[in-house]
Amino acid sequence: RVTVSPADLNAAARDGLITNTQAKLLWARWTQHDQLQVTTPMDLAGPRFGFTNVLYYFGGLVAIGAMTLFMTLGWSQFGDWGLLAIALGYLVGALLVADHLKGRGLRTPAGILATLAVCLVPLAVWALQSGLGLWPPGGPSSYRAYHTQIDWRWLTLEFATLAAGVVMLWRYRLPFMVMPIAVTVWYMWMDVAHALMQHSGFEYQFMRDLSLVFGIATCFVAMWVDVRSRRASGEWRQDFAFWLYIFGALMFWGGLSLQDSGTEWGKAVYALINVGLVFVGAAIGRRVFTVFGALGVAGYLGYLSYRVFRDSLLFPFALTLLGLAVIALGIWWQRHEKAIEARLGAWLPAGLRPRDAT
Repeated sequence: RVTVSPADLNAAARDGLITNTQAKLLWARWTQHDQLQVTTPMDLAGPRFGFTNVLYYFGGLVAIGAMTLFMTLGWSQFGDWGLLAIALGYLVGALLVADHLKGRGLRTPAGILATLAVCLVPLAVWALQSGLGLWPPGGPSSYRAYHTQIDWRWLTLEFATLAAGVVMLWRYRLPFMVMPIAVTVWYMWMDVAHALMQHSGFEYQFMRDLSLVFGIATCFVAMWVDVRSRRASGEWRQDFAFWLYIFGALMFWGGLSLQDSGTEWGKAVYALINVGLVFVGAAIGRRVFTVFGALGVAGYLGYLSYRVFRDSLLFPFALTLLGLAVIALGIWWQRHEKAIEARLGAWLPAGLRPRDAT
């Protein structure tokens, strides 16, 4: 059995192996008689990380990093208008190559190039804003600081990136393009908190609590996107919620973990919330919640061993037994995983249930 999509047949037609008519007839025959394992993008487990995909993502991340995290101060020699021209040239070139690659059925490199285009939007907006003399005084004087310094002045760049990212995502419909959108949301909560702290006198605790709120909101947006993607058809039936879940869970768990639990009960509640995250991840088939939940539980156990039971002789033995019990639970879970996920999924809306349970 092989996995075949309409894009594969269209690519074969463009390469002259078959005609466009034959491609349509083959697809109609296979989908009608179920002679091939026909899958839509959402049904796939994701890109297989063979050597080819490793090269795709490694090269793409190097190119994205060169225009974001690793941009040197020497680029300031080009001036604002020079940077704007370079950013727009890179952006247009990346989109043209993405169009070409997607047309040939090479969706993974096309998504990486389109993502590079989204990542160039804040550079172009900063150069334009600075060149027109509209950059607010008192802030960072170099775009290089965008990825290293929290400052409310970056908000114009972030709003522009979100708007451009949504438009480009609607145009190309490639899931990896959600990554810079999710990162921008992550940056935005920090800069919004910084703005409110500067103008309203809020302190660090407010920034921590805002992380919690932004994280919850992002996770709800991710769930909404997840449901819409699962119910969609064609190119929209892909996993567009993956990166939103990651950064939403990161913001929520970070804000939760930084809460000042002054009592043992508060710390125990924190541990229970993390246990709940483990089960939420299992219920909706998103391991990111399980990972953060497990980290939170591990942190709580570390606190117990180093603070509460530091002089206890029995605690290490009890913790060993607990670890072995968790392993035994894992064995039992593996044997009954499908039934457990189906039972947990029954408590969720149909659109959020794991794919095997729907």
